[in-house]
Amino acid sequence: MNAQSADNDALAVPSGARALLTVEHLTMRFGGLLAVDDISFAAGDAEITAIIGPNGAGKTTVFNCLTGFYKPSEGRLSLRHDSESGQQPLFYLERMDDYRIADAARVARTFQNIRLFPTMSVLENLMVAQHHALLRASGFTLLGLFGSRRYRRAEKDAIERARYWLDRVQLTEQANISAGSLPYGAQRRLEIARAMCTEPVLLCLDEPAAGLNPRESAELNQLLLRIKEEQEIGILLIEHDMSVVMEISDHIAVLDYGRKISDGTAEFVRNDPAVIRAYLGEEDEEQEEKGEQGREQERPEQEQSESNRP
Repeated sequence: MNAQSADNDALAVPSGARALLTVEHLTMRFGGLLAVDDISFAAGDAEITAIIGPNGAGKTTVFNCLTGFYKPSEGRLSLRHDSESGQQPLFYLERMDDYRIADAARVARTFQNIRLFPTMSVLENLMVAQHHALLRASGFTLLGLFGSRRYRRAEKDAIERARYWLDRVQLTEQANISAGSLPYGAQRRLEIARAMCTEPVLLCLDEPAAGLNPRESAELNQLLLRIKEEQEIGILLIEHDMSVVMEISDHIAVLDYGRKISDGTAEFVRNDPAVIRAYLGEEDEEQEEKGEQGREQERPEQEQSESNRP
């Protein structure tokens, strides 16, 4: 058996990179429905890890467990990253509330459906993403009211960070217009910029290429590669657009009916028979082909019997 698909290698990062996120035996039940069934995988630090699979495979449920929207029925979700003190704290995400996962563990995400504040300006959307840091600097409002030096410095840093990311996603000229008036592709980029303003160590993107045309998808690829290389963070990606997944992913995990069926590099996954069956229905096609061959064999016999009739 290939090492990339062996059970005892389920938590290895194919490139050999240090694991940033480790998912062990994740299971999620909704009453009698088993949405995620004993999934394990690891996402490397400063790498792009894609989770793919047909609709209903359980991909977004995995994201919701990682970011605290759901509490897993079973399993461990551990994240370890370098801190400013030089230590590597370990966070057990399944034990944390969603706001602590975002703030302390530094996990950010986007959603399948765009969730911007449409009536606020583009710049204001990025400032809102930094409200935790500004709230702390304001002494929970009091220091902000008096314009303390600490708060002014934090506000200046937040504005500079927002403008930096506007530049990275090519939206500087649109900074003061309402976010809802942006074209669809620009709104997608703004969502990513807003997530990056929280300074995450793990960025979770739920179908960021949904609704994009080929040119916009190619631009998204370049943006995500720049983020990975320049920020040196891990990116966890759910995506149906294989032109995005296969081009930029360092590691791919494939789900089908809530279970992991493949785990490895893009090249390994592309040629895995289990993945081909899940996406193309190879067995069904073979049965249909055999049925068609059987019908072809019956036709001469029927024609022969008809020709023998008086």
